[in-house]
Amino acid sequence: MLSTVAMVLSAMVGLSLIYLLVRTIQGHPVERRVVFIYIGLAVVLPLLMNKTLPLPITKDVIKFYDQLEKLQPGSKVLCAFDYDPPSAPELQPMAVAFLKYAFKNDLKIIIMGLWPQGPQQAQQAIEEAMLDPIIAAKNLVQGEDWVNLGFQSGNEFVIQSMGTEFKRMFPKDNRHIAYGDIPLLQDVVNFSNVDFVINFSAGKPGTSEWVQFGVDRFGFEMVAGNTAVQAPMMYPYLRTGQLKGLLGGMTGAAEFEKILNEKGKASTFLLAQTFAHATVIIFIIIGNLAFFSSRKKKMAGTS
Repeated sequence: MLSTVAMVLSAMVGLSLIYLLVRTIQGHPVERRVVFIYIGLAVVLPLLMNKTLPLPITKDVIKFYDQLEKLQPGSKVLCAFDYDPPSAPELQPMAVAFLKYAFKNDLKIIIMGLWPQGPQQAQQAIEEAMLDPIIAAKNLVQGEDWVNLGFQSGNEFVIQSMGTEFKRMFPKDNRHIAYGDIPLLQDVVNFSNVDFVINFSAGKPGTSEWVQFGVDRFGFEMVAGNTAVQAPMMYPYLRTGQLKGLLGGMTGAAEFEKILNEKGKASTFLLAQTFAHATVIIFIIIGNLAFFSSRKKKMAGTS
């Protein structure tokens, strides 16, 4: 019901934009406050719809998924959360989708972060993933099926030190349990004892540092999820094989949800983002028409 109402209202908003366009051509410019209202509606209404955009899955996302499919149940995956709440709309959905996949396929997850709020974002993602009935039925145990080692400062120095010994950088987990007392970490000394690495990154330190100081030096296989702004800078690593797969921004997150057949937030957010961008483009057109119309009137008045 709510979805239907939102779709009807969206259609009415679209028709009213045509009306505003006609009014602008007639010499009646739109007030700034009206623009703000329309942008707000363009963001909110799609969130109420039970719809997603038709989205092709790109080869970079397919590579990301194929790497995960190679992992056997029980494989240990080091997951670095290097982002904060402002970047969460893009990165949190892909993190949640990954954790759902990991827990459903019995992968063992070791979480850490080079950003102070990264492990907190990871904890929120875990809590959201645990709401899935299939995962809830597994009765997963922290310390045995996953562990959150928390944040450590030092940027690339942390990565280099972890190549020798994880315990040096993370003597305790986020519950203040000693590294040696955590069952999942009993045979994990360094990168040679994990099967895969994944990094969700919004900047520095992030994927570039993990590739340059981790992949190149210690030889582990890695995929990454980045914000849309950062993703283009990762393509050289992807092309050389240093990165095995890449999720770029909200579009990458939505594609990842689609390939996993998971109905997540990225698909809904992407629809809202598309509506908002389309509305902005329409108002740019309206604004230019208003400008040229007013200039034409001034020229006519001075002649």
